[in-house]
Amino acid sequence: MIYKTKIGDIDLSRVIRLYPAVVIELDGDIAEMSLEWAEMNGEKVKINSYVLVFDFTQSGEKSRDKKELHFDSRDELIFAMQEVAQFFQD
Repeated sequence: MIYKTKIGDIDLSRVIRLYPAVVIELDGDIAEMSLEWAEMNGEKVKINSYVLVFDFTQSGEKSRDKKELHFDSRDELIFAMQEVAQFFQD
């Protein structure tokens, strides 16, 4: 199951965790937060981008193995999530 993206091909069969997030800025600090957190606190922070995280990190591994797709809007993120979901509906 290969998902073709602007950052290259992603082998979805290797994904351990797949989740949406946002990159926020607060008082000059940059952090990645959950999409749910951003929906509850979005008015308090600056959202820099929306992210779909493909995490390949096996349990117990110390270094993270992941790829991130960044989007300018929540709608673009949701569209990408729907595209990826199509791979898992068969």
